[in-house]
Amino acid sequence: MPSAAKQVSAAIRAELNNAISFEKFMELSLYSQNGFYTTIGTAGRRGDFLTSPEVGPLFGAIIAHAIDSRWHELGCPKEFTIVEVGAGPGTLARSVLKADLKSRPAISYIAVESSLAQRNLHPKEVISQDQMLVEPFVGMIIANELLDNLPFRLFVFDNQWQEAFVVERDGKFLEVLHAVEDAPAWLPQNPPLGTRLPVQQQAQKWLASSLDLVEHGSLTIFDYCMTTEIASTKPWRDWLRTYRDHELGGHYLSQPGEQDITGHVMIDQLEMIAKPTNISNQADWLRKHGLSVLVDEGRDYWQAHAAKPDLQAMLMRSRISESESLCALDGLGSFKVLEWRK
Repeated sequence: MPSAAKQVSAAIRAELNNAISFEKFMELSLYSQNGFYTTIGTAGRRGDFLTSPEVGPLFGAIIAHAIDSRWHELGCPKEFTIVEVGAGPGTLARSVLKADLKSRPAISYIAVESSLAQRNLHPKEVISQDQMLVEPFVGMIIANELLDNLPFRLFVFDNQWQEAFVVERDGKFLEVLHAVEDAPAWLPQNPPLGTRLPVQQQAQKWLASSLDLVEHGSLTIFDYCMTTEIASTKPWRDWLRTYRDHELGGHYLSQPGEQDITGHVMIDQLEMIAKPTNISNQADWLRKHGLSVLVDEGRDYWQAHAAKPDLQAMLMRSRISESESLCALDGLGSFKVLEWRK
């Protein structure tokens, strides 16, 4: 049995009722000492999934435009802190800091990442740490595909809402349902039997604490999202998935520590903490923040150097294909961008 599975087994045995919540199972599977993100889980073309920063440097260049825009709106403060949460190996940070960043002299770029292996890959220009800041600051918090991996409680409707717990029998992890006193009152009334929904309290807590940190600036998250109401009308596999090696993985209780577990972010549950200033899809957000200008610039540079292309010419030409991937409405372009401005 893999080490993460052994940690799950130990946690189950430590409980008086020999059961742990799905939320605890997800936390151990992803973030324990032998969890997926602590050991083998990586983004990128050679990893387990492809996120926008790994498509190429264009995404980071547009983030840099957004940073400059917010910095200018706030009067060009001398100190402007960028906090990227869930920074992975630092791919986005590299692209942002290599872009034409007008606010660069004012910026402190803090890359927050829980995995030591990933932090060891961070560029030297960033402040790399495993915990969020504790003191308020002027600047921006950016989180790309972070909240979908925050553990959540799982509720199932079986004539009443019950919480999903995990037990172990004959070496296999199985799901059992228990009625709990704190089932949220806002869960839908009388949905179809078997309806499954996430209760994303950790995402709510993260949002609340993050907003408290930003004195002036903004918080921006990129993720795949829906609402609880929509999720209640869909098969659970539409919003709760596993991944490994760019493929859909097995059942979410199988192979803990060996596959990603991810769920759509429920916008309405975040709105219980604070309504976003703006919600858009990623394609529209990128266009708003200068995508077309950067792509045209790349195309012009390529045409001027196509006869004897250098590395810069190849990078500029790639902006065309990168923009197509980032804006594809059947993929990354349909992701939601949620912004809170202060």
